[in-house]
Amino acid sequence: MTTTYDAAPAAREGVSGGALTPAEVERIRADFPLLRRTVREQRPLVYLDSGATSQKPTVVLDAERRFYEQHNAAVHRGAHQLAEEATDEFEHARERVARFVGAGVGEVVFTKNATEAINLVAYAFSNAGFDGALEGADPEVAARLRIGPGDEIVVTEMEHHANLVPWQELARRTGATLRWIAITDDGELDLSDLEEIVNERTKVLAFAHVSNVLGTINPVRTLVARAKAVGALTVLDACQSVPHLPVDVRDLDVDFLAFSGHKMFGPLGIGVLWGRPELLAAMPPFITGGSMIETVRMEGTTYAAPPQRFEAGTPVVAQAVALAVACDYLDAIGMERVRAHDAELLRVLLAGLAERPWVRVLGPLEAEQRSGAVAFEVDGVHPHDVGQVLDDAGVAVRTGHHCAWPLHRRMRVTSSSRASVAAYNTPEEIQVFLQALDRVPEVFGTAKGA
Repeated sequence: MTTTYDAAPAAREGVSGGALTPAEVERIRADFPLLRRTVREQRPLVYLDSGATSQKPTVVLDAERRFYEQHNAAVHRGAHQLAEEATDEFEHARERVARFVGAGVGEVVFTKNATEAINLVAYAFSNAGFDGALEGADPEVAARLRIGPGDEIVVTEMEHHANLVPWQELARRTGATLRWIAITDDGELDLSDLEEIVNERTKVLAFAHVSNVLGTINPVRTLVARAKAVGALTVLDACQSVPHLPVDVRDLDVDFLAFSGHKMFGPLGIGVLWGRPELLAAMPPFITGGSMIETVRMEGTTYAAPPQRFEAGTPVVAQAVALAVACDYLDAIGMERVRAHDAELLRVLLAGLAERPWVRVLGPLEAEQRSGAVAFEVDGVHPHDVGQVLDDAGVAVRTGHHCAWPLHRRMRVTSSSRASVAAYNTPEEIQVFLQALDRVPEVFGTAKGA
């Protein structure tokens, strides 16, 4: 038994091809109950922090609650009807999420977030070095998974800490060397030394599809082609791309891809790892225990095939069911349309910031070069103070280093403010944000410039 959820009321009522119309956006907004609330002395909420976490449509909230109300039971165990229903719901959700990114159903592992997904891969590489860890694996695959002294791991200077610290730790545990691709003053990857940095010693190239700070859309095909030329494995952080762009793992041609549910209208507490099946089949597990085993004896244990091998303990069943509905919701709108709406909002936002000489935008200045987010600094005012002024006007943005300290050091700022958009935002909300931003120099007595 699989429950069918009516995933996108907005789509049923006339969302069609091309950019989203104002009427369509209003229908989408009506699906998100939190957007109707007020904040700070009854001001309408302008939510521009979807890059941190998106709001959830009613159908997603209903799907999670309905699972608990009608099907709640432990999956992959138990012979009673509820257990069968719960297992069916969970595996149907896996198939749906896999289809959303062009993957096969057995290639998708559910984790509690994208950070865990990336750590899963990094620890599998670390564990691959132990005796017997890759027993029975194809020798060529096993050789690609083993990392040790003399090997190199490559990241970029713009990575979120979740795609930097795990690789620093892997290098520390294995004796490998960590290297990185620098970024330019314009906030793009500097590929002038790519062939020297990604070389025959490189075992892993890990990078973001879209920077969570700069919004830069990175040249995946160029990076993957170079990694393949030297036999390196690629790990793509797609947290900021899956909610905004059409993503197909076959087309991107990476080896691993990680993303989180809560940034794409899904619930908190669930992430996704996609991996090539031959790699997942060879990888040793990250966490061991119940549900991920084949046989257990006191003398030793054998492990289940992927994806169950990497889902020890009680999995995130209700969250997976709700994430599948979030995929339905986004597909009903159309990811090409989400991208077009995103670009339209960014054009308005970037044009407005360009009219304010006391604001410095970090990263590319053209909407087509970025996705989802715009980070900026205001002359003479700390980002936390900028955020407070905006919050007083009902505008929610993110302030700080956005889990990307090295990137901020490279851009010569200690921290920044970030406005990030989603399909439910409007150009009018961008204008409210800009008007609120104009109060910052007034409040702190800094010059607005010419």
